[in-house]
Amino acid sequence: MEISRPAMEVVTAATTALIGAVVCYGSLQNGIEWADGGPQPGYFPFYVGCLIMLGSAATALQALMRREAGSAPFLDGERLRTVAAFFLPIVGFALISGFLGLYIGMGIYVFYAMWTAAKFRPHVALLIALLVVAVNFIIFEELFMVPLLKGPVLNHFGIY
Repeated sequence: MEISRPAMEVVTAATTALIGAVVCYGSLQNGIEWADGGPQPGYFPFYVGCLIMLGSAATALQALMRREAGSAPFLDGERLRTVAAFFLPIVGFALISGFLGLYIGMGIYVFYAMWTAAKFRPHVALLIALLVVAVNFIIFEELFMVPLLKGPVLNHFGIY
């Protein structure tokens, strides 16, 4: 599987255009007209969203007009495996954190990264993961007093 650079530029332009459209839609909910007291809350964000969509259209047009024959691919099979090896564990981290809490998700992610990517022995990776979780818990919960998502496991042990 190979993805060309122009194709990726078009996908990126479509994504940013969608973001611009969301900004415009949200602005319409708040009003985009000029009222007696000045602009309504959505006035300026609406035009920023329009500029984002205009820039996205220009980027897509540029990418389509500048097709280079024989250029290096943006993403091939080898690069895709590297991206997946980085991206999929982060998705797993987000899913685990949503269900079991941030600290457990963090511990599992750090353990996995240390064990597979950094090639640490499992007991060393586990020790590093526990240390990272403990340091983050102290920093956020104790020093900054910012409670992070604990999840049902830590709540079960009375850590709120």
